[in-house]
Amino acid sequence: MKPASSLQNKLLLGGLFLLQLGAPGLWQVSFSNVLRAHGLAAYIPAGFACSAVAAFISPLIVGAMADDQVSPVRLARWLNWLSAVTLALSYLAIQRAWGGFLMIGLMQLRALCSSPCVSLATTIALVNLDRPSRQFGLLRLWGTVGWAGAGWFVSYGLAADTSPLSGYASAAVMAALGFYTYLLPETPAPAAGTGRRSWSQRLGLDSFGLLKNRDHRIVFITTVLLTIPLASFYPYAPLNLTDLGYLKPTATMAVGQISEILGLLLLGSIWRRVRLKWIFLAGLLLAVARYSLFSLDLRGWIIAGIAMHGACYALFYVTGQIYLAERIEAGMQARAQALMALMINGIGNLIGYLGTGWWYETCTGIHQTEHWPVFWGGLLALIVVATVYFALSYHGVGADEHRRKAATMEVSV
Repeated sequence: MKPASSLQNKLLLGGLFLLQLGAPGLWQVSFSNVLRAHGLAAYIPAGFACSAVAAFISPLIVGAMADDQVSPVRLARWLNWLSAVTLALSYLAIQRAWGGFLMIGLMQLRALCSSPCVSLATTIALVNLDRPSRQFGLLRLWGTVGWAGAGWFVSYGLAADTSPLSGYASAAVMAALGFYTYLLPETPAPAAGTGRRSWSQRLGLDSFGLLKNRDHRIVFITTVLLTIPLASFYPYAPLNLTDLGYLKPTATMAVGQISEILGLLLLGSIWRRVRLKWIFLAGLLLAVARYSLFSLDLRGWIIAGIAMHGACYALFYVTGQIYLAERIEAGMQARAQALMALMINGIGNLIGYLGTGWWYETCTGIHQTEHWPVFWGGLLALIVVATVYFALSYHGVGADEHRRKAATMEVSV
């Protein structure tokens, strides 16, 4: 049974998301421009792919530990501390020109530590909420504020759009977050003490059993198909902005969080009134609209496309997290969220970062310049494929029935 959600706990959990998403917001958006400024532009795809490689390893194992053995709060604490150290060393390698290969190695260590952190924060929040579908969106809103605020701080507070200072600031926030976890509500492993576990359970591999369910399988597959083209957003949209003459691309990218705030505020009421399939489809169609605008390669239209980013994320990805919280039993919650992290940050982003890196080089090589309309247009075609697949494959009768029953139970309580 989930504990009652006190105002103090909600504020603490909101602070967790503020810091957990604010920290990567400080370095990730400016990373491409930092590498380009230090002669390491060739390492942009590999640098982003580090998180994807790590997502194949650490989230499932850590998720299984959080379900069965160790408090997710304690895991989050140590992983954030380790992430802080390795990220600081990565940016020191950039600043001191230690070479691209060493920088990538350090970024890979950072990724192994940080990949499970967001799914752990999600698990901590969901375990401590009595009505996730109504309450999680408002908590996740704090993370959006943290990410947007980080972008503005990098551009206008630190003037570090091309400076390693952005990475050092992120490492400092990660270190502070480790200490912040001491304030969080006590969150034991949901399935602790349930007996001996197989190696499949210890490694989190049993979470793949969720794919036997048709609804789950279609949601996970669509997530991968959508993530592949969307992986291009943070590596290449800042470069496109720079080429269009924007002097503060990191802050400009934060425009996307405005619509995410609106989407998260409305998500709870949308869940009660709209079929789940249409919520997912709305997110997919917004992605189609975004990349259509990007392909125009005009200053005003690219800003409009960036502005849609947050709403697209809230309607598809955050809805996916709530979907798992509503549909998956308590003893599998952390593993289910970790499997979603694997689909997004692992399979989707690995193919996406490397594939879009190849596509970027192909477009540049053919046209002897960064031909952005062709680049974004090719990725748009992949988003259309994901949208059509979901529209034709997902029926969700069982999911919607489950949601109606859950809403009825909440009202009766």
